[in-house]
This record gives sequence, C-alpha cells and structure tokens, in this order.
Amino acid sequence: MDTSEIFSLFNEKLQSAALMLQDGVIVDASIVQVPRQRNTREENKQVRQGAIPDEWKDKPNKLEQKDLDADWVKKNGKTFFGYKNHIKIDKGSKLITFFAITPASVHDSAMLEDLLDPNEAGQPLYADSAYSGKNCDQAIKSAKMENRTHEKAYRYKKLSQEQKEQNTVKSKTRARVEHVFGYQWMNLDTAQLIRYIGLDRCAMAIALRNIIYNFFRAIFLVKQRELAITL
Repeated sequence: MDTSEIFSLFNEKLQSAALMLQDGVIVDASIVQVPRQRNTREENKQVRQGAIPDEWKDKPNKLEQKDLDADWVKKNGKTFFGYKNHIKIDKGSKLITFFAITPASVHDSAMLEDLLDPNEAGQPLYADSAYSGKNCDQAIKSAKMENRTHEKAYRYKKLSQEQKEQNTVKSKTRARVEHVFGYQWMNLDTAQLIRYIGLDRCAMAIALRNIIYNFFRAIFLVKQRELAITL
C-alpha cells in the first residue's frame, strides 16, 4: 500500500467521523526544497528535455546524486529548487482532502483541474490570484463550483475598488490554507530540505507530512467536539 492509498483510507475514516464539513474548499501550493543541483545551463536544458548529459553517464556515482525530476522556480524574487505540494483543504475543518506532488516549475494553476472533484459541486472554491484566468475559470465551472478565487490585476488593467474589497473579503477565508502550511513548517520541519533523490521518494516524504498533519488536525477537532459537548 503506497502513501496515496493510506491517505485516501485515512480520509475515508475522517469522513465517516463527520470531521469533513464540506462547506467549501481552498486550494494552494507550497514549495518543498531539496539540495540544489550545481548544474550548468546546458545540463539543465538537457535534463528538462528528458536527456542525461554524456558526462554524467560516464560517472555513475555522480549520476546517482543528481535529481532529474526536481526543477527550479522563482518566487518573490528568490530562486528555489525542488518540488511543489499542491493541496486542497476542507474550508471548515482545515483537513487536507487531496494533494498532488510536482516539480517546482509546474505552475499552481496547472494542477487545479486535478484537484477538483465532482462530489464538491455546489461548494465555493477559494484560491489566490495564481488560479485566475480562463482555464481555471472553465475548470471551476465544469466542476459546478462557486468561483471565489481572487481577481488578478494586470499591467494595463488595474483592479477596481470593488474588486479590491472583494479580494479582501475572500482573503479572510483563503488564508485558512496558510494555517496548514504554517503548521507543517513549525511542527513537521517542512523548512528543512528533503534529502531524497527523485520524484517518487520525495513525493512519499511530502505525502507523509500531509497524512501526519491530518492526523494531528483530526485529534484537535475530536477534542474540540468533546469539549463543546461537555460544555
């Protein structure tokens, strides 16, 4: 049984326990770093094309230390190397309901369709402006969900005052997904590099973090419910 199966099985238990409120979903992605590769531009180009540089082929020990799946991404003026943890959470409970792991270079919006579920039809979907655009709008519409993603400003098309105010209102809900990443950062050492090589191994480590988060979140929710009943 792999980590995805374990995650699904555990989430079935959470649903049976009525811990999933199903009152809306929030999607977002977080960068997970791995040790940086000291490759030349030409080597990176070949790797992205699915090829292995000839020099690496002649040095099997060196090749073993090369992560051919991880990639680079720039965010807020800083450069990162690794993967992305794309997650979807239940708005009311803040439990992770689905996740996908990709190289860091994959744009957040590219995974939106994979994150959505027909069973969530009618629920509102919250996301930041990275999930705006025609393709995302169509994916949300096809899933029959309420689109509450942030409006995005463009160079020649600024947001109106009304759009800014709507974004502020949406942020109060969307920010709940940041609590998930914040918990993982503070308690599950997600600030530390994952020192595995390759998508399969790194994805397993990231998936375990998601499972462990849900485990501790479920404990909190159960205790909260018991306290409410006692009071």
